[in-house]
Amino acid sequence: MLAVVLNDPSTGAIRVTSDAPLPKRRDGEALIRIRMAGICSTDLELARGYMDFRGTPGHEFVGDVVEGPPALTGKRVVGEINCPCNECDLCRRGLPTHCRRRTVLGILNHAGAFAEFITLPAANCHIVPPSIADEHAVFVEPLAAAIHVLDAVSIGSDSRVALVGLGRLGNLIAQVVAATRCDFVAVGRSPRSLALCEQLGIKSASINAVQATMDYDVVIEATGSADGLQTALGLVRPRGTVVLKSTYATPPTLDLAPLVIHEITIVGNRCGRFAPAIEMLARSDMHLEPMIDARFPLMQAPAAFSRAAQPGAFKILLIPDGSPCAS
Repeated sequence: MLAVVLNDPSTGAIRVTSDAPLPKRRDGEALIRIRMAGICSTDLELARGYMDFRGTPGHEFVGDVVEGPPALTGKRVVGEINCPCNECDLCRRGLPTHCRRRTVLGILNHAGAFAEFITLPAANCHIVPPSIADEHAVFVEPLAAAIHVLDAVSIGSDSRVALVGLGRLGNLIAQVVAATRCDFVAVGRSPRSLALCEQLGIKSASINAVQATMDYDVVIEATGSADGLQTALGLVRPRGTVVLKSTYATPPTLDLAPLVIHEITIVGNRCGRFAPAIEMLARSDMHLEPMIDARFPLMQAPAAFSRAAQPGAFKILLIPDGSPCAS
């Protein structure tokens, strides 16, 4: 089958192979034919060497179950990316996304969705309602991650909240947080993202114009950049909270003294619940079309990665059927 391979020392950073082995479905798993998958910032970091990754990336997808439990076979699904052992102490404590022996789709010891087929535990699969188009279903995983910010911190109408970083994930977070009616500002570099916020009625500001005022109750850091946390610490008030969403290949150099002096709480925040994300998309609460830049056939994955890595790029979609869909 067709599949993207990253960081193969013998062939370069990104290549497409036509002879990747079809994944073997085990008991309790579903074999899924990929309809469409999206390139996110984590995929770009993997291509740069994050986690010393080698293999097939991709974790934002929608596909059809071709083999699996009867309740799923023939259904269009999206899938949670953490595959737990269901036996370790963390799984028994109800923390399967932090399972000590977990694999992670397209990130850790589990071939990803930039391929024609993947396998996932059936329990990870969520059926997509017919009202949600494939292009929007691809956003379920990152939208769940955006909503997870609200699971981590309490944000009410009287909260002062800043988001630093208006990339692919940041644009979703901006829409989710703005819906809480809090005192909110989205801070970014890209003129496109700032213009999108203005179009959606979301208060925004260029990062070049933002002062280190230290007066926000909550600051969400989603820059994908090693210096993003430093910017966030300049905005959060004493005893405030920074929600950290970024992952990156190059570790940050950071003076930690302000965290102690100002008693700042840092909250790591990763994957979220799929059900609320699917419900939000089914209600058409999100504005996603302006966030899709282009569609590429899987065979053109190197060009798609190059496009996704351009400053200010939004979502790039990969389609395994090979149709000439680049735009």
